[in-house]
Amino acid sequence: MKYKIIYDRKNCIGVGSCAILADKFWKMNKEGDKADLLGAKKIAQKKGRKEGDDNDEGDIWELEIKETELQDNKEAARNCPVNVIKISVLRNPGVQERAKAH
Repeated sequence: MKYKIIYDRKNCIGVGSCAILADKFWKMNKEGDKADLLGAKKIAQKKGRKEGDDNDEGDIWELEIKETELQDNKEAARNCPVNVIKISVLRNPGVQERAKAH
C-alpha cells in the first residue's frame, strides 16, 4: 500500500521535530524557520506567484511514500505541534473503478 504526505509549509513554525524523527524525509531549511519535505512536489500556490516562491499563501506540498516509510512519518505528524503534516492512504483509481464495475 502507498501513502501520501500532505504538508502545509506556510503554517510550519519550525520546531523541527519532523526533521529529528524522520530525517530521511524532513530537513530544516537554511533559515531554520521551516521544515522542507525532501522530494516533495508543490501542489498549491497563490495565483501570480512562481513555483518555489517563499511567502506563498498556498504553500502545500505532497509526497508519496511506501508502507515501509510510514512509521517514521506518522511519528513526525503526531509530534508536529501545529498539525501541518497529514498522511492519507493513496488510492489506486484503476482498482477502485474495477471494483465499482462488479
